[in-house]
Amino acid sequence: MRVRPVHQQDAPRATARNVGPVTGLTPLGMPAVPPPTSAPPWKQAWDAALFGPQGFFRRETPAAHFRTSAHVSPVFARALVRMTREADLDTLVDIGAGGGELLSAVHDLDPALDLLGVEVAARPAGLPDAVAWTTALPESVDGLVVANEWLDTIPCHVVEVAADGEPRVVHVDPVTGAESLGHPLSHASVPASLPTWLERWWPLDGAAPGTRAEVGTTRDAAWEDVVGRVRHGIAVAVDYGHLRADRPASGSLRSYLSGRQVEVLPDGSRDVTAHVAVDAVADRTGAVVRRQREVLRDLGVTAALPEPELATADPAGYVRALSRAGEAAELIASGGLGDFWWLVTTR
Repeated sequence: MRVRPVHQQDAPRATARNVGPVTGLTPLGMPAVPPPTSAPPWKQAWDAALFGPQGFFRRETPAAHFRTSAHVSPVFARALVRMTREADLDTLVDIGAGGGELLSAVHDLDPALDLLGVEVAARPAGLPDAVAWTTALPESVDGLVVANEWLDTIPCHVVEVAADGEPRVVHVDPVTGAESLGHPLSHASVPASLPTWLERWWPLDGAAPGTRAEVGTTRDAAWEDVVGRVRHGIAVAVDYGHLRADRPASGSLRSYLSGRQVEVLPDGSRDVTAHVAVDAVADRTGAVVRRQREVLRDLGVTAALPEPELATADPAGYVRALSRAGEAAELIASGGLGDFWWLVTTR
């Protein structure tokens, strides 16, 4: 613990009775004292809302609330099967497997693959018997591990620049969503990893009051843990995110419920998510970072329309090919799923 020497002029003075805490600038222009708050920091409230005993992901099926690449089409599953087989692997692990949609599609395409779903919720009804299911990460994996829109749900600390220019930890009331500012990052109670990470990946020096950041230390550590479990194979994280040059000044906290964006509230009734600082995660895990549209095209995904002659020769086949082309187009579209990031680490 660092202790600053107390000089004569620093000696504590008696506290005046009947005087409340100072919440504005003092007459000497000293920084404001953060208002007292009993609300938890965002990281704690977020974790309880999604993964606590009654958390959102323990009760709800993600597909009922938002649409991911795995829900769009078997085309996404087919690309992952190809990636697995081209690497001469025979196992695929899906982290944050939701309702098992991706694994079911993979099983239909390649029943010989060993499949494992990792999710905090119980095994979904109707999942093929051949698909294994666990609520804990496996100790080791020889195969392909994919986490599609998982990192964005990993809770992290939220920081905001206060009126005095000092970045402070943001607290939130889980019931009302009301926020309050807590200690500055220089306070002894704040882990040193937060300001260190921000300095490198999301600098706030000189930022205007109200500027926010989501501190990615937890995401970096979570994916490093997953990658470290892969003894031989490939680890793939697929998510929406940003790079150091284009961090959102207002942060990116969002909530989704029943297919639409709603008020951000960590009460367990809805999803809570934030974009991923993908460059920080990649730096921690040695990942290659690419856009989804680039990776999927390399894996044979194309939005090319079928030849018109097929409509006459095989009308049903033409309709199927037309449908696949539309699904592929959605997966690789700029401004949509095609902009998602793939972090690929080969071990």
